[in-house]
Amino acid sequence: MWRQTMGSALRLTVLVWLLCGLGYPLLEVGISDLAFPAAANGSLVRVDHRIVGSRLIGERFTGPMWFKGRPSATGDNPMHSGASNLGPLSRRLRDHLWARRAQLVRRHPSLAARRLPADMITTSGSGLDPDISLANADLQAPWVARARGLPLARVQALIAHAAHGRWLGLFGEPRVNVQVLNWTLAAALGRR
Repeated sequence: MWRQTMGSALRLTVLVWLLCGLGYPLLEVGISDLAFPAAANGSLVRVDHRIVGSRLIGERFTGPMWFKGRPSATGDNPMHSGASNLGPLSRRLRDHLWARRAQLVRRHPSLAARRLPADMITTSGSGLDPDISLANADLQAPWVARARGLPLARVQALIAHAAHGRWLGLFGEPRVNVQVLNWTLAAALGRR
């Protein structure tokens, strides 16, 4: 009796494992790959048939010829995703924001008297946000155009091409994916 019960239990365990642990995940992957191929494969950014990143994860671009994403709460290590968890009344948060603003003004004195878009000095919740506001991109456009020796109108046209409006016309804010914008800029110029 014991041997028969154990044999049945073992067969049932293997069957459940095959169905739930192997069959169901493979079915889900297959369906998502057919229905949403770009999203199912990581929302990859391709330039000249080469994968250069993902639309979902902000990449750190350095140098004046690139648009910059939001500051990262993770510092220089993108492997540590997370927010600072500092509240709106936090003195430490205020000091961080003023320091970021001062750093931007040192690099770009024309910003001294301007009101900056919040996403230019505040970090995203995860520290890996790939999007910036249109106002942020528009402020950066003259710097990128100057560094690349391009007419400002050409850079602004690339911003407009890479911009996304509100989802369903209602939700979220108009934005630009920095990853896509920078790679579109590089592809338009034929270099990285």
